[in-house]
Formats: sequence, structure tokens, C-alpha cells
Amino acid sequence: MELRTDLALEARELAGDDIQGVDYSITQKDEIEIEKMVIKTKRAGQLLKKPVGTYITIELPPLTDNFEDTDKRLLAIGEEIRSLLPVNGLVLVAGLGNVDITPDALGPKTANGILATRHISGEIARSTGLDKLRPVAVLKTGVTGQTGIETGEHLLSVVKRIRPSAVIVIDALASRRLERLGCTLQISNTGIAPGAGVLNHRTKINEESMGVPVIALGVPTVVDAMTLATDLLSLDFESDCINVKDKVSPKGRSMVVTPKEIDLLVERAAKLISLAINYALQKDFDLSDLVALL
Repeated sequence: MELRTDLALEARELAGDDIQGVDYSITQKDEIEIEKMVIKTKRAGQLLKKPVGTYITIELPPLTDNFEDTDKRLLAIGEEIRSLLPVNGLVLVAGLGNVDITPDALGPKTANGILATRHISGEIARSTGLDKLRPVAVLKTGVTGQTGIETGEHLLSVVKRIRPSAVIVIDALASRRLERLGCTLQISNTGIAPGAGVLNHRTKINEESMGVPVIALGVPTVVDAMTLATDLLSLDFESDCINVKDKVSPKGRSMVVTPKEIDLLVERAAKLISLAINYALQKDFDLSDLVALL
């Protein structure tokens, strides 16, 4: 058995700090702590069980629904997203997940707040002063159980048709610690496995499968019950876990834990991420202008 987590920060905690081929740094930006981990070798990736690439983790205070133009979190997150994107070109933003299941609704709820601009062009754009808007397309993929289509297949068909310069995907994640639920944002350039947050991994969506850079954003919304029990009780994998597993997962049922205020956490996280993405994509507009356009 292994502790389940989608956070690179937690993978490093489990594997240890002295892994060769990993660069790790912590910086302060406007009082926001940003942890950056770059996995440089395949061997390091194997030890951490993460693909080679860059992982940015931002620990957030309790999320609030009051976002002012000067909110430092929005600007810090937006700048980190922008640093991983191509400078120009159409960007496809995709919200992954099932809007009918609250812990898995982060992706589609975030997509609702993204400013779609691909259709604004020509004389209309010039006459309205919007000719500097970067083209953005927005997609809510749903899940295979709703559509009968794998999320990766859905995205790839759209990518082939509209040919974006990059794809941004948003999905719920799983953590190993309760205190990180709804309070941690991970940004990476390694793509994502849809359904990760509810422990239902599908085909990976990354640069290799899509043919363009894929930037993944996620907030942990669930903890695997067995992982939580093992972590809280400091169990020994080889002996104690076997005895506890049947109690935590009766009859082999896979169970997850989520906060009782998960609906509020998802709503506020989605608002924060959507505003940060808009800021990252539209560098010629300030935040107040972008909010007015939504």
C-alpha cells in the first residue's frame, strides 16, 4: 500500500529531501510563500512518482469570497501561471470533473469564470477597444460516466480542431492531510490525470498526448480514508495497515474524506483560480477591467 497524494510537495515529504535531480526553492512574493520544485531526471521522477517538470505550490490562508483589485494572492498566482505559458497564441482552458459531485466540481465551476475571447476579433474588437485581448477558448469536459467519452479524447479532438498554443486544465486533487484541503494550490507543466481528486485516474493529459504544452492547476478537495488513517495513527505499512484496512474500507469499498464546508471551499477556490487565470492570460488588462468584462 502507498499513501495517496496528487501534491508534489507531499510526494517530496514522503520520499525525503535528499533526492538527487530535484531543485527545490521557497520564495516570498508580496507576503505569499511560493514553493517551487523542479524534477530534472527520470530517476528522481520515479522516486517521487511524478513526471519530470516544474511544480509550484502556493499555500493559501482560509479562502475568502472577497477579491479586491489589489488582492496579492490573485496577482501572485496569475504571474506563476503566466510564467509557464507561451507568450502568444490561442489558449484552451478546460474545466475537468463532474459538476454534480461537489468535491469534483472545481474544474467546471472554474471554467464558468473564464473570459472566452476567441470569437472577439476584427472590427468589433477594434471598435470596442478589445483588440488586445488574447484569444481564449473555454471547455467543460464532463466525465466519462456522463458523456461516454474519455476526457483525453474530448480534449484532443478540440485541440486538433482549434490548434491552441497551450492548454490549461483545472481539476480536483487528493491530499494526504486534512489541513491542506481547500488551502493549497498546485500549478505544474506536467499535465494531469483526470479524476485524480476522486481517485479515479484516467488517461493522462499532457504535452505528449495533446501535442501542445499543458498547464495543470488543482486544489485538493479529498483525502483517501486509508491514507488519512495511516497518516493520523502513524501506522506501519507492513503490519498495522492490513488490520486497519478492512475497517476503513469495509468490503473493499474505496472511501474518501472531505470537509463539511466543501461546497463553500470549491466555490471560493474556483473564483480565485478563474480570476488568476484571466489575469495571467490578459496581460494588457488590469484586474478591474477583466472583472468588468465577465
